[in-house]
Amino acid sequence: MANIIEVKNLTKKYGNFKAVDNISFEVKKGEIFGILGPNGAGKTTTLEMLESLRTPTSGIVKVLGFDVSTNAHEIKERIGVQLQATAFFDFLSCEETLDLFGSFYDEAQKSSKLLEEVSLMPKAKTFVNDLSGGQKQRLSIAMALVNSPELIFLDEPTTGLDPQARRNLWDLIDAIRKGGKTIILTTHYMEEAEYLCDRVAIMDEAKIKDIDSPRGLIRKLKAENKVEFSADKKIDLKKLEKETGALTADYVEGDVYSLRTKDSHKTINQLLEYAKKNDIKLDNLHISQATLEDVFLSYTGKSLREK
Repeated sequence: MANIIEVKNLTKKYGNFKAVDNISFEVKKGEIFGILGPNGAGKTTTLEMLESLRTPTSGIVKVLGFDVSTNAHEIKERIGVQLQATAFFDFLSCEETLDLFGSFYDEAQKSSKLLEEVSLMPKAKTFVNDLSGGQKQRLSIAMALVNSPELIFLDEPTTGLDPQARRNLWDLIDAIRKGGKTIILTTHYMEEAEYLCDRVAIMDEAKIKDIDSPRGLIRKLKAENKVEFSADKKIDLKKLEKETGALTADYVEGDVYSLRTKDSHKTINQLLEYAKKNDIKLDNLHISQATLEDVFLSYTGKSLREK
């Protein structure tokens, strides 16, 4: 597939502070490309430079074949943007909001078509002020689609939504991609990236740590299984790791411990022997597949929501 975005050695500085530090990647036409990272990682700053909303300090950025430094107008006409926080006119209806936003473009889709696409047609005459959080997010995505963009930027589209509203929005995003659009998505949620994205860039401290498919990133751990259990006494992690043959041993919280391993059956047998030898009572023992959360921890040493 052709590249719809090409980024090379992109840097953004504020004085001596680097918000984005020499990152490079490309986005292929028709894919959902995720940027995953904690607050302060540089995700939003990166998006704003791709959207021609912020000027890079250095580096090359091409979007839809245009250089963001010299062709900002051409880019803005052909992209759609859903911001992290959208300021609505509370006492305009959904229909009026889309008509107003569409008036900023030479050509715009009809509000009725957009509302149908985001499942808001029954709310066409409803004031924005009376919408739920999930409905407002759907409206903000409809606004991003008003100019029939080739490329759509979604900046943390499901933050603050309840699980059901988040799942509904995932289905909408997937449907938009199936309609032929390319989507750049930033998110706080590991399961969201794993469910939606064809490829994911893990970003932390202004740098990209790795880029691959969610499954590819997990395979790189060389430990596709996780063994978790609780114990009735404190366990030395280094001894636990050595005795069980696990790749890593971590303390989770309370009395819960976690082992990452290539061979879960072997690790469990050795764990049981270790517990018996040290008079440790184990409980709530279970095996699960490694996730993007484990990948993120392996690269950054911290949970996704930590700064």
